Amino acid sequence: MRAMILAAGRGERMRPLTDATPKPLLDVGGTPLIGWHLKKLAAAGVREVVINHAWLGEQIEASLGDGSAYGVQIQYSAEGTALETAGGVAKALPLLGTAPFILLSADIYTDYPYARLVAAAQVLAAEPQRLAHLVLAPTTRYQLDFSLDEAGWVRGDAAPQYTYANLGVLRPELVASVVAGQAAKLGPLLHQFAAAGRISGEAYAGPWLNVGSPADLAEAREAASRQTHAG
Repeated sequence: MRAMILAAGRGERMRPLTDATPKPLLDVGGTPLIGWHLKKLAAAGVREVVINHAWLGEQIEASLGDGSAYGVQIQYSAEGTALETAGGVAKALPLLGTAPFILLSADIYTDYPYARLVAAAQVLAAEPQRLAHLVLAPTTRYQLDFSLDEAGWVRGDAAPQYTYANLGVLRPELVASVVAGQAAKLGPLLHQFAAAGRISGEAYAGPWLNVGSPADLAEAREAASRQTHAG
C-alpha cells in the first residue's frame, strides 16, 4: 500500500510565510503540516510514501529525510517546475507502482480516518472499472466540485454539493493520458471519469480544512491544539 502526498505548490496566498519555507513544513502544533499526514498514514498501516516537490523542495527532503522519524519510508519526486496535480502524479508513477494508491494534498488538515482509504484501495484493486474513490467535504467555504448519488457514485452535475477534499484513492490508469513531465490538472480528469460513472466517493462531515492562507493556518493550529489536548 503506497500513498502520494502532493507538496509541490508555491503557496502564494500564504506569503510571506512561504517565501523562505515551503508550505508543507509550516508548523502546526509542533509538527510540520505534512507531518500530520505522515503520522496518520503510518497509523493506518501505510509505510511507503511518495512526496513530490518543487518550491524549496530541498528543505522538504532535509526536514523529512527517509521518513523513519514518522514510521514511513519516503521517496521523493522532484519537479524543477511544479507540474500541477495530475502532472505530478504522472511523473511519480514509476515510484507508485501499478496498484491503487492513496493521494492527498499536503496542505489540508483533517481528522478523517486514513484506514478508510486503505479499505477503499482494496475495493478499487478488485474492481478495475472503478478508477478513483474521493473524499468529499460538505462545505460552502470553498468551491463546490461534485455531487454524490445514493449509490455512492461521484457526479459532476450542474448542482454540485461537495468540495473535493484533496483526499482519496486513485488507480494509476486515471492519469494515463497525461504525458510525464508535462503540467496537467487533476480536476478535469476527475470530472471526465465521474461523468462516465467510474468514480465512487463518500462525504465526510468531520473536521477538514484547506490550509491556504495565514488565517487558515491559524485555524489549523487551533484544531491541532484541541486534538492534542483531547488525546
